[in-house]
Amino acid sequence: MSSSQPSVSQPSVSIVVPVRNEADNIAPLIAEIGAALDGRWAYEIIYVNDGSTDATGERLAAIMAQRSNLRQLRHARSGGQSAAVRSGVRAARGAIVATLDGDGQNNPAFLPDLIAAVEKGAGRVGLAAGQRVGRKDTGFKKFQSRVANGVRNSILKDGTRDTGCGLKAFRREVFLMMPYFDGLHRFLPALVRREGYDIAYVDVIDRPRHSGVSNYGFFDRLWIGIMDLAGVWWLIRRKKPTPDVTEVNA
Repeated sequence: MSSSQPSVSQPSVSIVVPVRNEADNIAPLIAEIGAALDGRWAYEIIYVNDGSTDATGERLAAIMAQRSNLRQLRHARSGGQSAAVRSGVRAARGAIVATLDGDGQNNPAFLPDLIAAVEKGAGRVGLAAGQRVGRKDTGFKKFQSRVANGVRNSILKDGTRDTGCGLKAFRREVFLMMPYFDGLHRFLPALVRREGYDIAYVDVIDRPRHSGVSNYGFFDRLWIGIMDLAGVWWLIRRKKPTPDVTEVNA
């Protein structure tokens, strides 16, 4: 990283990373994002500091002094992962937004494949979703995910085996069409299909967390997730075809 790095006046891609108390993971992940994207797209990195109480903010500020395409948004108090992703997407300047978790388990080397899948979709693909293989989580956490994904897919029929992967890329305008609620990021495939867009799937290889512990737990969202599932099912059932609109000139 160099202080002479040119500023990105209008990025075509925005990378959004939600973090809470991930100080030791900041520098390694940013370096990997740069290695994956430098020279391929004009891009910006937006870290959403979700009410961290450790040195996350200070580590980001130090790197911002050297990397002009790095931005930091801060929540005064933690609002959760969905709120952090939404804040980042709203602030994004790129037409395509890619997300990944800030703990290092999502490998940035897969970002180009996700971004390219959206670009090649020529407006038809609204979302490219990472699908984890070789997960490094505990057996219990894998079991939780299998149950949650199986129940979700049987109800929503979204055709996605893994909605929990943080590696995603999508058109910013499509994301902002979605009804916002806590847990939105876990239902993106179903909601993107609801709007009539296709979804591309990209296999990604999971890896162990670099350091620290998970800050967004399973049990805090279990019962809320069940209610969200019912709500998304209702939204899909109530969806009417989007009218074909043309303007009539006098």
